[in-house]
Amino acid sequence: MSLYDIALRTLTGEPTTLGAFKGQAVLVVNVASRCGLTPQYAGLERLQQQYGERGFTVLGVPCNQFAGQEPGSADEIETFCSTTYGVSFPLLEKADVNGSGRHPLYEQLTGTPDAEGAAGDVQWNFEKFVISRDGEVVGRFRPRTEPDAAELVAAIEAQLPA
Repeated sequence: MSLYDIALRTLTGEPTTLGAFKGQAVLVVNVASRCGLTPQYAGLERLQQQYGERGFTVLGVPCNQFAGQEPGSADEIETFCSTTYGVSFPLLEKADVNGSGRHPLYEQLTGTPDAEGAAGDVQWNFEKFVISRDGEVVGRFRPRTEPDAAELVAAIEAQLPA
């Protein structure tokens, strides 16, 4: 199954797929509002603002699997993201990224190795996956990689039209 075919739901519960972003580069990030890494939302929004018009989007996936750091409802998550960080990029409904209830999107994403060659479970909130305009996973960055890190920015820019 292509990444584009996996059934998803927006934060407001509307059905969608990654196919809605076909032809764009996408940065999929599992996010949380009560994590020490939560300030990365600001950097993710800067990426959205900088590259959005060039065929790029950040796609946030709220996840409560890491120390219960995303306990909020969809409305609470949306309000927190928009009022605290001015988030304009799309958010999906809360999902599991590891374990027996792992969302099918993450079943595919977690097979991608990081720069050190390690694949498997997501380590923590704010793990990042770069998806090409053709729907292929082309990069994986662990949670402590900041959104403005040179290696992440280079991976995104490599997927954008000249």
